[in-house]
Amino acid sequence: MARKLSTAEERAWRPYIESSLRLETLLDERLREATNLTLIDYHLLMMLANATDQRLRMSELAEKMVFSRSRITYQINSMTKRGLVLREPVPEDRRGYRAVLTATGAEALRIAVPLHSESVRELFFDQIEPDELNCIERVFTRLHTHLQTDLLQHDD
Repeated sequence: MARKLSTAEERAWRPYIESSLRLETLLDERLREATNLTLIDYHLLMMLANATDQRLRMSELAEKMVFSRSRITYQINSMTKRGLVLREPVPEDRRGYRAVLTATGAEALRIAVPLHSESVRELFFDQIEPDELNCIERVFTRLHTHLQTDLLQHDD
């Protein structure tokens, strides 16, 4: 039987989930207004920019974004139409494809990074005391590791 959240857990959970959803919405809105990129576009472009040769297999992108294969295909197709990325076949795998960062995508990212960083600072970091950063890092690193492990176990 499912356990109900305690009062203390509920007091911690509600502000977390509501503020994280609001934060994601605000970051997405600001990026769209300033650069015409969605927050998802931005994260995918960042992954490609940081990848070897600025390209990643579609399956790897899907895994990193926690997207289904059909969702990553839809997203990359949308970004391809806007010239942000290209899809190319993987030579050693006839069925595989990679997403490749284009010059247009790199330029969009160059413009978006400082704007996004400023929004993250204003909406998140400016609301956190310096002595709280280590605690936040520890909690979310532990949560990230747990969720990655849980996700891998459910993929089997």
